[in-house]
Amino acid sequence: MQKFDTRVQHLKYKVLREMARHSFNDSLLENFAEIPKIIMPNKEPTMRCCVYKERAIITERMKIAMGGDKHNPNVIEVIPIACDECPVSGYQVSDSCRGCIAKHCSDVCPKGAITFDAEHRAYIDKEKCVNCGKCADACQFNAIRNNTRPCQAACKVGAISINTDLSAKIDDEKCIACGACAYRCPFGAIVDKSYILNVVELIKDAKRTGTKLYAMIAPAIASQFGYATLGQVVAAIKKLGFTDVKEVALGADMVALKEAAELAEKGKLTSSCCPAFVSYIQKYHPKAVEYISHNYSPMVELGKYIKETDPTAKTVFIGPCTAKKAEMQKPEARPWVDSVITFEELQALFDSRDIPVAELEEDELNDASFYGRIFAHSGGLTGAAARALEEQDIDFEVKAATCSGVDECKIALLKLAKGVLKENFIEGMICEGGCINGAGCLTHQGAKSAAKVDAHAKQSTVPSIKDAVEAAK
Repeated sequence: MQKFDTRVQHLKYKVLREMARHSFNDSLLENFAEIPKIIMPNKEPTMRCCVYKERAIITERMKIAMGGDKHNPNVIEVIPIACDECPVSGYQVSDSCRGCIAKHCSDVCPKGAITFDAEHRAYIDKEKCVNCGKCADACQFNAIRNNTRPCQAACKVGAISINTDLSAKIDDEKCIACGACAYRCPFGAIVDKSYILNVVELIKDAKRTGTKLYAMIAPAIASQFGYATLGQVVAAIKKLGFTDVKEVALGADMVALKEAAELAEKGKLTSSCCPAFVSYIQKYHPKAVEYISHNYSPMVELGKYIKETDPTAKTVFIGPCTAKKAEMQKPEARPWVDSVITFEELQALFDSRDIPVAELEEDELNDASFYGRIFAHSGGLTGAAARALEEQDIDFEVKAATCSGVDECKIALLKLAKGVLKENFIEGMICEGGCINGAGCLTHQGAKSAAKVDAHAKQSTVPSIKDAVEAAK
């Protein structure tokens, strides 16, 4: 079965796999220069102008796999040498232009940006054009089109611009680390930093010292690794060298109880589970900051529980989210979470150790309730909050604005700031559909992924949210 949606993901995976393989074998330094040749062994290019450029880009990817630019705190980076094939964004005249007599496009242009060549075909002066689109609306041949680069189209917060060398540029002050641009870039020129080598070292250190190393897996994992069962994936994680595997859904259960009580106390609240959503509020809707839940995210809550139980333990979050890599670096998360990798990176780890995931005997996973597990998709947190209020005998009705994607979140937050929001709780998830569509997923299957999460949730043997939390004590 196909493991990835795109060939870009597969190329990224191959780099991560080779880096991890050599790191496990303590042979990375002496083989560093050979890895591009291993991944691109042929003399003929397969994607770029020449094999030498392909290998140069692989080298840049290897740097990202080693944690990227240490001077740049953003977890999303651009590989400039890989970003040179997309057309310049903005309105362009296509070959459909007939050089008509009417020339409506020129008449409606407020900046005089349109001129005509010897064959009377239109030309747009980019120095004058303000991208108002009036020319495109006026053209009866639909010959003028707005070409938006995939990365810019994917970024709903306008954090991406174009450098003078035509490569993409990320405004780190605007970026919320959602990773949408990285997933949508057809050349793989935008990448999330990887901490996979850090995780390899944690695994090796745990084996050497006997320190307990916990994998904290996000509930969205139930929608991934379609070639194997979830029980086999859990077994494979342990085979990598993790002492135990804990569901972040248990952290979600813990958060649900606290967040529900906070909602009832304050009367109006926004969720704090999605780090990209929290960052979006802080950067773009400062008037709503006071409504952000003061509770930790499920990842941090579970890490805190594990380390308070065993202060010597180490924790690694494994999930679909690039923004978790940014959250990990925040002061409130740093003591509890030692590293973060995505599902893409977990697949690379499996294959770096040649672990036959689909052949392993299944391992059990029974930490969390149904409600903790459905946090993975949009609407799950709202359902959990309502249930948590009921279980705690708190007389308060949740009226939720369930927001999936930046556009929906923006509308709800603007209403909140203006005091016209009818709902009392904003469940915000920046990825459309929720965590099941995170940038670090192997596959993005929308409703099918949500159905897989729900099926996993229904298999929970824990009767209630409170039971899950009590069992963990």
